[in-house]
Parts: sequence; C-alpha cells; structure tokens
Amino acid sequence: MKAKRLLTFRRWIVPWIVIALLVSACAPAAPGAPSAPEQAGAPAGEAVTRANTLIFAADMTDIITLDPAVAYEFGGILPVGNMYETLLSFSPGETELQPVLAESWEVSQDGDMWKLTFKLDPNAKFASGNPVTADDVVFSWSRAIDINKSPAFLLTDVCQMTKENIRAVDASTVELKIPGEASPSVCLSVLTFTVAAVVEKAAVEPNLGDDMGESWLNDHSAGSGPYVLDRWERNVSVTLNANPNYWGGTAPAMKRVILQNMPEPVNRQAAIETGDADIIQDVGPEQVAALEGNPDVTLVKGLSTLLVYVAVNASMPPFDNPDARQALRYAINYDNIITLLGGNGELVQEIIPIGFAGHTGKNPFKQDLEKAKELFAKAGVAEGTVIPFTVATGTAPGGVEWATIAASIQADLAQIGITLEIQQLQQSELLTKYRAQELPMLLMNWGPDFPDPDGNATPFANYEARSLAWRNNWNDPQAIELSKQAAREIDPAKRVELYAQLVEYVQNNGPYAILYQPTQIFAVRNNVEGFVYDPNDTPSISLWLIRKK
Repeated sequence: MKAKRLLTFRRWIVPWIVIALLVSACAPAAPGAPSAPEQAGAPAGEAVTRANTLIFAADMTDIITLDPAVAYEFGGILPVGNMYETLLSFSPGETELQPVLAESWEVSQDGDMWKLTFKLDPNAKFASGNPVTADDVVFSWSRAIDINKSPAFLLTDVCQMTKENIRAVDASTVELKIPGEASPSVCLSVLTFTVAAVVEKAAVEPNLGDDMGESWLNDHSAGSGPYVLDRWERNVSVTLNANPNYWGGTAPAMKRVILQNMPEPVNRQAAIETGDADIIQDVGPEQVAALEGNPDVTLVKGLSTLLVYVAVNASMPPFDNPDARQALRYAINYDNIITLLGGNGELVQEIIPIGFAGHTGKNPFKQDLEKAKELFAKAGVAEGTVIPFTVATGTAPGGVEWATIAASIQADLAQIGITLEIQQLQQSELLTKYRAQELPMLLMNWGPDFPDPDGNATPFANYEARSLAWRNNWNDPQAIELSKQAAREIDPAKRVELYAQLVEYVQNNGPYAILYQPTQIFAVRNNVEGFVYDPNDTPSISLWLIRKK
C-alpha cells in the first residue's frame, strides 16, 4: 500500500471493532492499487482449474445490479467492490485512509467552500489497458449523480457534491469542491464506497442506451479492480476472472471466483463439508454445531456492523400514529430473538452500531404487553387488526431464517390481538417494493456505507436523503435537523452528544424497532489462506487476498 498522503483522516470507529479476521498468518499484504483484467472470458496465461478457482457460497438473492453507481445491496457490493476501485480506501484492519487510484490528496479552504484535490497514480490502468484519467473520475461521479439511484445520496446529501463542482484540472488531477458546512473527513470516507468507484468513460459512454449504461454494466465490467466480470447468471451466480495485467503488483492467486447464490443454510453446510464450496457465509447455530468438529473446516467469527430491524411505513395506518409505532416496540420479545440466534448476535436497539462513535449502549425496550396494548388502543388500533408483514426468503444475518424471526414477532403481536400476515418475497423483490414505499411493515437489515456514525444516522433519520427514512415515509423535521447538525459538527465530544440526542429521538419516534447486531460467521476450508473479513471496509471481503495451499 502506498504511503504517500497529504492529509490523514481516521475512521470514526472504536479501534477494536475494526475486525480483520485472517484465516492464515501467511496471508499476503493488502495491495496498494489492485488492477483489472483486459476482458471478460477465460483469464490469460494459467489455465483455470478447481485448485485456482474460489467458490464462495452465500444467500445472494438481494443482487439487483452490478453497476457501481447503482449497487446498494450486500450481495452486489461484494463483486462490484472487487471489480472497481475508488480513489482511496481503507485496507482490511486499518483505520487510516489509503491511496488507491489517487496517489495523494489534500484538503484546503477556498472561500466558503472546501476544496479536495486528488492526484491520480500515473500507473493506474483500466482492464482495457487504458490509463485512469481525471476525465474518467468526473464522468463516473457525474453519472452516479445523474442516475440518482439508492446510493447517490451519499454524494449529493452527505458530501453535498454537485456536478458543477467536480472538474478535471488536468489529466491526472481531480478537484472537488463541497460547501463549508459539509465535513471533508466524512466526505473522504464516503468516497471509499462503491458509488464513487471509477468506470472507464471510453467503455461505458458508447453503451449508455436509455438507462445510462446500467444494463450494459450488468453483463460487462469497465473498472480497474483486481477482477473482471465473466458473467452474471441471475439468481444463480456471479463469475469473476482475475486480471492478468494487475497494475498494482502480483496478480490474484485465485484465477476465477464464483459467487454462488445458495439461500438454504443446509445446502451451504453440505457444500463446505464436501468441498464443493471453499467459503460459506452466514453459518447458523445448527450449522455451527455440526461444523465445529470438522477437521477440514475453520469457523471465522466477527461482530458485523449490520443492524436487523422491523420497519413500518409512517404514512400508512396504523403506523402513521406514533403511539402505534411505540406499541410495536414494546410488543416485541427481544430476548427470544437473541435466544434464537444462539449467540450469533448482540441486543442493540439504536441506529448506531456497537463500535461506532455515538453508540450509546442503551436498550430501553423490554417486552411489556400491557403497555403495548394500551398504546395500540390509544392509537385507535382495535384487536383483530390485520397488518401485512413482508419478510425475505432465506437466511437473516446471524444465521437464522428470516421467517423464523418473523414468526417470533408474529406470535408476540398475536398475544395482544394484532394479526401479522407474513408475506415472503425474494430479497431483491422485497427491496424493489421497499424502495417504492409500498410496504406497510417489513423485516430487513442495514449496514453503514462508510465507517462513520453518519453512515447510519442520515439514512435512518433524514427523509431528504431518500434512503431508509424516505422508504418508510418518515418525514420528521427534528430528526432531519439533528442528523445534519451531527454530521457537520467538527468537535468530537459535541458530535457524540448530538448523536446521543438523535439516537434517543429515533428510538422513540421513528418507524423502526431495532432488534440486534449480528455476528457474521463464515466457514472456510482449511486449504484456504488469506481470508480477511473487515465489516468497515468496502468490500468487506477482499477476494484478491485469498489463496490456497
């Protein structure tokens, strides 16, 4: 990793939560600037064999797109983050920003604006062999703003970027100006997320079509990362090939990576036992018990930064009434859900996860059915009311089926005469409806896009950001203003205080019942080395670090 930096910013996280879990002590060091292959198809040079192919099995039903300007699902970010690069990033387990496509950057004041100037690495090349230029960066960021899909708010609301304030000073210099009230340190963290990844203008521009190139990028890649897209078989797998012209150094050891969609935990267990998979994700309590004595498999655990929550639409009855939302929070048996997880999750009832500055550790809700019943009655919700409750198929974070958690909550509400009508959808379909504000009540998970408390505070609290608060039609001026104040506050102590106020406000007024923060458990075959899981990095798994004995 290159050492040259003009300004260093640390992540707003408690250091011990930066979980870098290495399967082998002889894992290779993180590369400074991984590069990309020339084209899709079989990688050049060494033949592809099972020995140099990595099969990673997980529930990846949430993948909607492989376009970095649009991808906002955990399943999609994993391949996208391994095909595309940003100007800067965090190395697994590190807390300081590291150069990737930019060899250096500096922050200065320019009147009432902040000016962020990036010098590109002259060696950086796309998969095509063409150099990465400032025009490519301007094109990529401007395209993400124009597309204006789910992750765009990170640029337009958190960084407060506008197309007019992004410019190529010369072929190797990018200048970004943001308002004085925006935080340059937060913005730099935002720029590590995949929405800020750089695509090759010369490859994408001729293929913009009527959707600005999104359809084309679902079947082609145009990045500078260590892997290139071979093919995406919808709902089946994503296949990546290693870059034989890796500009950052040694080419990835795994010449091919197959990200296999495998929603059922028992199937993932069988795949890791037989060696049909090299790594599986989301190992549940039953699978943990079965695999713990297996001499061919190692279990790798770490507390993720995800939060699993119930959300309700604040514009639809009965949850347009704040008392009904509070009633729901008191109706849930949180302890039962933690028991179901079998040790694979921590009770968390706030929007900022354990390990982030601003996390209060306060869990004010315990099941109180009488109080819940009174609050529902106060809100005019009669016994016998039926509420549609949408949940995903497959496995929730922590390794328990989404349907199992939903059934627990359904049983809780039934005790006070409220019927939850569970409707299961594939996660990609659920997310489409959720983003269209169509769901009265659902069960879902969220993880911060960048390692700062604002990575959760703005989505959960700020309706204007068109993220979670918007999806749930919760337009609350006080929550919006508190989230903005906290994001732009420079003094660390004052910032923590503002987040504490916001956490308490959302806990008692928002459209959420936060349930738990899951432990992420992987099972890894013992011939696999260099596996690193860092939930604060994008991507959280760096596939190019992995090799086999």
